[in-house]
Amino acid sequence: MALVVQKFGGTSVADPDRIREVADHVARTRRHGSDVVLVVSAMGKETDDLLRMAKEVSNTRPGREMDMLITAGERKATALVCMALADLGVPAESFTGSQAGFITDTTHTNAKILELRPDRLRDSLAAGKVPVVGGSQGVSTGRDVTFLGRGGSDTTAVALAAALNADSCELYTDVSGVFNADPRIVQGARRIDRISFEELLEMTATGCPKPAMRSVEFARNHGVKLHVRSAFTWEPGTWVVEEDPDMEHAIISAITHDASEAKITVTGLPDEPGIAAKVFRALADQDVNVDMIVQNVSDHGVTDISFTVPFDDVERSMTVLRPMCDEIGGSHEITEDSGIGRVSIVGAGMKSNPGVAARMFETLSEHGINIEMISTSAIRVSCVVRQDRLEDAVVALHGAFELDRPVPA
Repeated sequence: MALVVQKFGGTSVADPDRIREVADHVARTRRHGSDVVLVVSAMGKETDDLLRMAKEVSNTRPGREMDMLITAGERKATALVCMALADLGVPAESFTGSQAGFITDTTHTNAKILELRPDRLRDSLAAGKVPVVGGSQGVSTGRDVTFLGRGGSDTTAVALAAALNADSCELYTDVSGVFNADPRIVQGARRIDRISFEELLEMTATGCPKPAMRSVEFARNHGVKLHVRSAFTWEPGTWVVEEDPDMEHAIISAITHDASEAKITVTGLPDEPGIAAKVFRALADQDVNVDMIVQNVSDHGVTDISFTVPFDDVERSMTVLRPMCDEIGGSHEITEDSGIGRVSIVGAGMKSNPGVAARMFETLSEHGINIEMISTSAIRVSCVVRQDRLEDAVVALHGAFELDRPVPA
């Protein structure tokens, strides 16, 4: 009998009606001959509500207690889904992350999975039941409850699919799959039927919100078949597959954008070996996630470095950089710019088609959009532009690469 792991996000279980819809779908999947392991997120905006309450009662918000608080939302959802399944005659059992066997490191609010021991889930399946697992949670090696971070339910589902050798992992959300641009911005955005893990990893790293990048990376590393689809229409969505070397790829598969980062520039640094290493080591030691980096050509023995970081890391970055730059010396100045956005083109076909970057730059130029930073990979080109022109850039590039055209059957 086939085994399917199905994950349902917060909007999919937002209220009693939605929970009953999910239960109906699970029952239907079983009638069609598949065993099911279910992973559910907290209902609707419950995680946001819990975070808001934490801010209202505490300025310190210790990580251990935050994880205990946030994971309560998923535990509530698992119990309610099991009750809905019971009414349909489908035996089910709810499991917390620790009960499901997720062992994590001791990092609170963004823990990493170290080991998975799903013995209790195997026993539940063998007894003919549906295990319903709370997403995005586990227990640390120090025996504390841990939270895997935003999007962690996707990672929970993929990890279970790998550990249980499931036939596929279905990630249900409020959209019908992965689109070649944000449908809220581009009227002609189209759902992608099949995409490679490498392309989707680049997309999630540059602004595509779903699925979570960690889950895609985990699926690629462990050979898990992913199917991203809608919990509202139940139609087939996007299959994420291994890249076929013999397959003809579209030159560009998608346009992504990200307005969640700021640019930090440090000017007047001594142009000496090891200076950049000191700057970025200091940031890394404080868990600052640096993205794009540009270093200017030396002028009279000094140089400038610009890089992007998430908004949440800006204040921490400035706190780290000021004393560190004072120690290095030079006539340095540190500035922060929150008015930027990043637009990216992604496509496996880029590797064998010259001129893609040129067309991107020409398109932005034709629309009067200035490029401030550029970074590339084998299948991606990203440009930093002013945030107030970001959506214009997405629309222009989507049209320039003709992504609004139907894909030939």
